[in-house]
Amino acid sequence: MIRERFAPSPTGLLHLGHAYSAAVAWTSASARGGRFLLRIEDIDSERCRTEFEQAIYEDLRWLGINWLPPVVRQSDRLPAYALALQKLIDLGICYPCRCSRKDIRQSLSAPQENRLGESSLSYEVYPGICRNRSMRDKTDGDAVRLDLNKAFDCLGGREAVRKLKWLETGPNRDGEQRVDPEFLESIHGDIVLARKFIGTSYHLACVVDDDEQKITCVTRGMDLIDSTPVHRLLQELLRISPPVWHHHELVRDHNGRRLAKRDDARSIRRYREDGYSATEVFELAGLPLSKNFGESIGDA
Repeated sequence: MIRERFAPSPTGLLHLGHAYSAAVAWTSASARGGRFLLRIEDIDSERCRTEFEQAIYEDLRWLGINWLPPVVRQSDRLPAYALALQKLIDLGICYPCRCSRKDIRQSLSAPQENRLGESSLSYEVYPGICRNRSMRDKTDGDAVRLDLNKAFDCLGGREAVRKLKWLETGPNRDGEQRVDPEFLESIHGDIVLARKFIGTSYHLACVVDDDEQKITCVTRGMDLIDSTPVHRLLQELLRISPPVWHHHELVRDHNGRRLAKRDDARSIRRYREDGYSATEVFELAGLPLSKNFGESIGDA
């Protein structure tokens, strides 16, 4: 059974990019007789809002996109993430980290270059300040990081990690892919598994939830494509089978920038209030529509 999902965070109103991503996942599942699930990624309690969560349900229903209940909310699944985190800790591949963003910036001698060759402090790789700390020394205010080198060793070394594979579909990558340890080191470094005072992170929660919901294909935007080898590594460490990944192109504004939740003028709610139909919104998002798309998506 094909199982797809849409997993927005209730930190703002859904925009055209969300409409595109949700519709691609829904139609992919529908065309193959599968199931479409909705997950609310609300672990960031400081930024998530109840009104934004309600708006997600309203906007999706208005678009004609329905889902298989129940809706999974990550804030209800903290014990599951704690269990997965403890499994990784028991492997001896984690350490507590007390560093702030300021600490990390100050420890770097110069701005790092991201994979596109653009100088950017937003693509910093953690320099390992706390790497020698023991989990026995963890305090409530510490994050937990994955020691990449120890994780590689746990799986049999770098050459064994290079054999980890997954299937990718999409406009930029198609076919079998493999984990590149050097890519993980240069782009991600020792990733955060549990953020301070939260107990989990996007990477860990995403992997655990996709497994729990038996997701067979993860459909998401190209902005998350570099997360895939991280998730594949965590899956192997947690003995989880990988899904197929499909990364679609992003919906961009007239300047070529990807849409963000701050772009209220492009929110689905705004289009609804301005009298647009769901089909017109999908057309604005650049979704190629079949003749009966509007009717079929409403019958989910």
